[in-house]
Amino acid sequence: MYRTLCKSKIHRATITDANLHYEGSITIDSDLLEAADIVPYEKVHVVNVNNGSRLETYAIEGRRGSGDVCLNGAAARLGARGDAVIVISYATVDDAEAREWQPKKVMVDKRNRIMATSLDRKDPTNNHESCNNILTTSDILGL
Repeated sequence: MYRTLCKSKIHRATITDANLHYEGSITIDSDLLEAADIVPYEKVHVVNVNNGSRLETYAIEGRRGSGDVCLNGAAARLGARGDAVIVISYATVDDAEAREWQPKKVMVDKRNRIMATSLDRKDPTNNHESCNNILTTSDILGL
């Protein structure tokens, strides 16, 4: 049996723009994509914390270090500049791997700069407001 699980998420990113007349997708700073292990054109879900909307689209690479998170095309109707969103990617894994699965969280500040990454553990006390096993940017870069 195979299961589809959360592979990674960019938690509470801030929408920097909404471009109705672009062909679709969500543009995300390439630093954030890399940290969340999301490749260009990968399917993602976008959950708008401000208005509760959920949409499925694909990610495209934004300028590195820009902090860009831009809803494009019809998705632009589901969010506005300043809204907080959660961008979620998924992976399909076999049952044995699923039981040990650890999705990656990328925590960002209001300017979409990476503050920390973590791995969700099988811990009932781990919720969306806390970050167990936090790795700071310095930890990741070995500073």
